Amino acid sequence: MTADGTRVVRGGDEPVVPGTPLRPSPVFAAPYHLGEDPLAADFYARPGHPTLRVLERAVGDLDGGDCLVFATGMAAISAAVLSVVRAGDRVVVPSDGYYQTRALAAADLTRFGVVVEQVPTLEIADVAARGDLDGAAFVLLETPSNPQLDVCDIAAVAAATQATGAVLAVDNTTATPLGQRPLELGADLALAADTKALTGHSDLLMGHVSTARTDRGRELHTRLKGWRDRTGNGPGAFDAWLAHRSLSTLDLRLTRQAQTAAAVAELLAAHPAATGVRWPGRVADPSYPIASRQMRRMNGVVSATLADEAAVHALVRHSDLWLAATSFGGVHSTVDRRAQWGGDAVPAGFVRFSCGIEDTDDLVADLGAALDALV
Repeated sequence: MTADGTRVVRGGDEPVVPGTPLRPSPVFAAPYHLGEDPLAADFYARPGHPTLRVLERAVGDLDGGDCLVFATGMAAISAAVLSVVRAGDRVVVPSDGYYQTRALAAADLTRFGVVVEQVPTLEIADVAARGDLDGAAFVLLETPSNPQLDVCDIAAVAAATQATGAVLAVDNTTATPLGQRPLELGADLALAADTKALTGHSDLLMGHVSTARTDRGRELHTRLKGWRDRTGNGPGAFDAWLAHRSLSTLDLRLTRQAQTAAAVAELLAAHPAATGVRWPGRVADPSYPIASRQMRRMNGVVSATLADEAAVHALVRHSDLWLAATSFGGVHSTVDRRAQWGGDAVPAGFVRFSCGIEDTDDLVADLGAALDALV
């Protein structure tokens, strides 16, 4: 297998044809010429189009599975759940994962007669070991979790779901396929909000689901493809092209972001203005033992708690390089006070730091000066 840096640049490429561009322009939605058998070729952009297929080949190769791309991360998660479960089924979701996923479960899955159980990320492996996942139809993990960065043992949970027949899906948004490959650890589905680190430039919305290359995975892929076709949750050609272009720099971006995250985590841990520092790549982090075994490389997101809401606002005012924004994984370094959204059980001063690709020393110096202004 070629290295990550080569795969993100060359993934999805067609065979070389002299006189054509290295990365073709997007094939836009338009009427397609129909032959005698219209279903034998592209006939309409909603079920798929050439630009989307090359992106799916590239992302699927990174995941080690067969990929379907969706218009947003939430569209991908919705498709993963709703293409599998039916009324009366039991679904297990992380109680500390992305709050909109929990809102989907509480507001919509329950409305359709699905039984929803929420379990903290740090407890789900123990729940699985006790056999308490028996009877579940669908289990969703999010690891590292957003925003608290707890890590779950995917392989341990996969062993339990394989024994009971439940579909195991892993939200891999924070790690990306370069940081973690859930399908290799036994998951049936690997999914992500590609709006974040995978595309990494904060200029598009996208999500994907990759299925394992097994008989079960192929059956799930067929269900997911049918769901996307019927609901119209696929991306347009330009967004697909933009995502494929952005994918080329993933290896470089993650390398710089993780380098900065390591320095930021140490700075925060040593500073009196911050408490509760979390980054799974830090040896002192409670998730480090599992993360160091399970993850191929670390992520660029760090969390910590400042004194209160006012302290977070003051941090942003005193910083030149750390910007207030709620997305993460992009090339700009950002801070997000998560309590302002009301979906996470975190203190008012809890902050998610997303490390960009600016110079590490500049970012650390700027954040250090802003922290010093708080004490």
